[in-house]
This record gives sequence, structure tokens and C-alpha cells, in this order.
Amino acid sequence: MMIALAKGAVFPARAQADIMSQLNAIVEQSSAELAVQINLSGRQRMLTQKMSKEAFLVALGVDPEENRQNAARTAALFERTLKGLMQGDEALKLAPAPNEKILAQLKKVEGLWRRFKPLIEKVAAGDVSRPVLERIAKENLPLLAEMNKAVKLFEKAAGTDTAELALVINLSGRQRMLTQKMTKEYLLVALKIEPEKNRQNLARTMALFETTLKGLKDGNDILPPTKDPKIRAQLDKVFSLWGQFKPLLSRPATPENLKAIARLNLPLLAEMNRAVKMYEESW
Repeated sequence: MMIALAKGAVFPARAQADIMSQLNAIVEQSSAELAVQINLSGRQRMLTQKMSKEAFLVALGVDPEENRQNAARTAALFERTLKGLMQGDEALKLAPAPNEKILAQLKKVEGLWRRFKPLIEKVAAGDVSRPVLERIAKENLPLLAEMNKAVKLFEKAAGTDTAELALVINLSGRQRMLTQKMTKEYLLVALKIEPEKNRQNLARTMALFETTLKGLKDGNDILPPTKDPKIRAQLDKVFSLWGQFKPLLSRPATPENLKAIARLNLPLLAEMNRAVKMYEESW
């Protein structure tokens, strides 16, 4: 049996099948690469909030030496991942940015990062002066916003065939960021840095986290329900931790509550991250 591919050109059916198999493998590899890019660009949003949180924990005297080291490590991971998103990083399984629009957006993030990184370095070196803390409180937000734009561009690059799963990876990944953002906002209230504004921000962040978590599991206007029983079980773990963490955010910032928040936000982040990885692997 012969299959015509073009005028004057014929290929055996087996050869045609081999060609299609190779093309499908390329498409699958490209989709898998994009899933990693959406996941890790989404993780960058979380890292902007995590390093800010760690700086504020140092300022509040919560495990200051440990959190100085944590802030330095988080900053190093952010920088490495940013370079990997632009240029590729084999160890992180990152391919280079797939188009010029995404690369241009990542360069905007890089410009903001050059201004923000020295602030984290100051805290890591022990400087928790009021001007440094206030600049971190202000400048983490544009860095987060521009990183979020990059994530949306990666999501858009998925195309229509995988758009739904790309959205799920994006929004489940955003949940990681929200665990750190709400912790950061609670700490800003404790530090009396724009306390009323940050109380309102905290309430909105908590509501968004809870709404999205419910949507990931059972679906809503923008999210499909999760059908995979393993991922649903993982989301139940997140729900359980959220039930423990949520009340802490409404309590006064006593030394005991600060330590409890500093301790419990991390397993909440870790279990949400496992869910994101499961979505990524289901691509």
C-alpha cells in the first residue's frame, strides 16, 4: 500500500506511520516542556512573596537566623529560574522562552529583580531597618504583577487544545503564591506597615485562595472539576491544612501566633505544590 504525500512523491505506509509517530513525539515533548514552563513561571510568583515573607519574619524576630538564610536561598532560586525561563536550564527541565513576546516580558521581570534583589540581600545580611522593610513591602508587588503577566503568556502559548489544563496549572500554581502572600500581609499588619490596607488585602487573598481551592476540586465558572481521584485526594489534604491555617490569620500577632503561622504556612505551600506537580504530570 502506498500513500501519496505530494504530487509525484509517494511513501510506504510504514514510513508514513514512522513520520507521524516522530511528529507526535515532538508535539508531546513540546507540550511537556510548556507544562514545566507554566509550573515554574508560576512558582516564581510564589517566590516573590516567600522571600518578602521571610524578610518580615526576620524583622519580627521569628527564627531570624534561619529566615535570613531562607531569604537568601529563595532569592537564589528565583534568579536561577528566571534565567532558565529565558535561556533554558537542563537541570530544571526548562526549555528556553518559546517566543520573543515571552522573552521581552521576562526581561521586564529581570529589570525589576535587579532593583529588588539588593533589598533581600540587605535583610540576609541583617539589615531590617524600616526603610528597607517599607521598600520590600512596596516593590514586591510590581515584581509579582510582571511575573504574573509572564505566566499568562506561557499559558496562552499552550493553544486551544490544551488551554483548559494550562489554566488549571496556572491557577493551582497561583494558590502556592497566595499561601505566601496572605502570610506576608499578616506580617505587614504586625509590623504596622500600612496595617489597614494590608488587613483588607489579607481578607481578599484568603477569599481568593478558598474560592480557587473549591473551584479546582469541584469546578466553577472558569475551572473544570478535577476528576483524577489522586489529585482530588491531594486537594483534600490542602483543604485540611487550610482549615488549620485560616483561623490563625484572624488572631492577634502574639509571639506564639507568629510562630504558628511561620510554621504552618510551609506544609500548606508544600501540599499545594504537590497538587500543581500532579496537574503538570497529567498533561
